Amino acid sequence: GRVIPAFLTQVIEGQDLTVFGEGDQTRSFSFVTDTVEGIVRLLNSDYNGPVNIGNPNEYTILQFAQIIIERYGSSSSIINKPFPQDDPKIRQPDITLAGKLLDWEPKVSLETGLDQVHTYFLDLYKKNGRF
Repeated sequence: GRVIPAFLTQVIEGQDLTVFGEGDQTRSFSFVTDTVEGIVRLLNSDYNGPVNIGNPNEYTILQFAQIIIERYGSSSSIINKPFPQDDPKIRQPDITLAGKLLDWEPKVSLETGLDQVHTYFLDLYKKNGRF
């Protein structure tokens, strides 16, 4: 039920992309290597409080769906379904403290991370014929 695997699966299988509500809710995407590096730096520090580790670059779900369709040359359309009650409207971490305390910021761009995940999903699909 997460947007990256959902959209990539839908694109690879030639399905339409499902956007809940108008797609104006936002998300910020952090690649796993960036997240792990931030967590390791925090673990190796003397700081024992909470620190946001993530990527502050924010996209609406509708923008993200359009990026996926354009990036992978999909003929998929975007379909809207009712907005779930528990779906957060905004997700954008403030990573100021991580930068100051840990000298950390994300390095992997959205496009680079997406391409790696897309390749992984595509290989998995080709190997198994399904997800």
